[in-house]
Amino acid sequence: MGRPNSPSPRSPAAPDGPPHSGLLEVDESVVDDIAALLAEGQRGMVLNLVADLYPADVALLLRRLPEEEAHRLFRWLPPELASDTLAEMEDPVRAALLEGLGPALLIDLIDALDTDDAADVLADLPEERALQVLPDLADTEDLTELLEYGEETAGGIMAREYVAIPPDWTLREATEEVRRSAAEVDELYTAYVVDDGGTLLGTISLKQLLLSAGSVKVRDIMDPDFISVAPRVDQEEVARVVQRYDLVSVPVVDEAGRMMGRITIDDIVDVIRDEAEEDMQLMSGLTGQEETIDTAIQVSRGRLPWLIIGLVGSGLSGTVIGAFEATLQQAVVLATFIPIVTAMGGNAAVQSAAIAVQGLGSGELWLSDAFRRIGKEMLVALLNGVVVAGLLCGTVAVLGLGDVTALVSTLGLTMLAVSLVATTNGALIPFVLTWLGVDPASAMGPFVTTLNDILGLAIYFLIATGLYL
Repeated sequence: MGRPNSPSPRSPAAPDGPPHSGLLEVDESVVDDIAALLAEGQRGMVLNLVADLYPADVALLLRRLPEEEAHRLFRWLPPELASDTLAEMEDPVRAALLEGLGPALLIDLIDALDTDDAADVLADLPEERALQVLPDLADTEDLTELLEYGEETAGGIMAREYVAIPPDWTLREATEEVRRSAAEVDELYTAYVVDDGGTLLGTISLKQLLLSAGSVKVRDIMDPDFISVAPRVDQEEVARVVQRYDLVSVPVVDEAGRMMGRITIDDIVDVIRDEAEEDMQLMSGLTGQEETIDTAIQVSRGRLPWLIIGLVGSGLSGTVIGAFEATLQQAVVLATFIPIVTAMGGNAAVQSAAIAVQGLGSGELWLSDAFRRIGKEMLVALLNGVVVAGLLCGTVAVLGLGDVTALVSTLGLTMLAVSLVATTNGALIPFVLTWLGVDPASAMGPFVTTLNDILGLAIYFLIATGLYL
């Protein structure tokens, strides 16, 4: 087991009181004041102010400070607070602050962390430096194993610290083991019952330990019907399991059922947040990896490919319009409704794609649900298309624009067809991407939106050509 996390430098606020009640809150004025004190070298005053902050707030402060002042503050922090703060930082900020730290200090900071957080810190270091400090860490063997797994897998986010008890112990002995392990095991919710070979046999909650007689055997009250995950399962699937079964921790076991570690709810919250942020970026046509502290070059590198795709798509849309120049010359009024056609397709596609992406992400929809889902969306598209077409055609008829009969017929048929095609695409593409192993959230990006624009315009002008020429 790894060494314990050091406690927070002060007691948390009362559960029924407001967050940070009576404590310093990090805002722009606080950041400016501390930055000024850091620039003046006022170490005592700075540490006195920082002592009123939670590690998560210190991490926020370090992120907002100028780089030089952030490095200075981090070097001034007490070792216990510095270690706790490392666990709360975002990867790019943490990697920047670790630069320049001596090996001895770095080893002390990492050793004070739980193994899952320690593995994250090592992963942020350049490979050469990580290999330099790894042999001198207290949990070298555990960390070496954790680093073999991907950062976004169950093995990559699990902690090796947990309470293991044999099935033949009494609850009195098990309770004593919990007490002995409490300093080393952070976020202690469950004790795990394992045999001599390390195979996980069952679980016992702290509530069971407290409420059952001390003479009862562990095997008599343990829950053998536990839920576990394999180390190479994606972290998003782990979060889905925790959400579905209302778990606060989940054990990680190997193929033989041997206990490897555990994942607690605080890590799952981080996973849910990270996955949500990644999906939002993908929906906006980003890479899913952009951070607010990235340089302009890094941001540009991530966004430019999608902008180029959008540019090409817009060019193709223009080509479609140009191909029907004769139709436009015959009825110039058709150009007035091009934005309506593209907006109709884009909105319809986004609506259906959003539900499909959400369902696939939460596990409520499976690949086998594709045809049922698409059928339902097509029915919705027809209903909405009829209403939208009626409203648009009625407006055109009242205004008496152009050849009313031909224009109303063109717009009515177009609205129905575009609604149907765009909605079907929006529902279908997330399933196809999931089948291909691609994040379905990218189905709402510029590529799909542009595709629907092209299809919508092609449908519009094909119908118009048939009615006007």
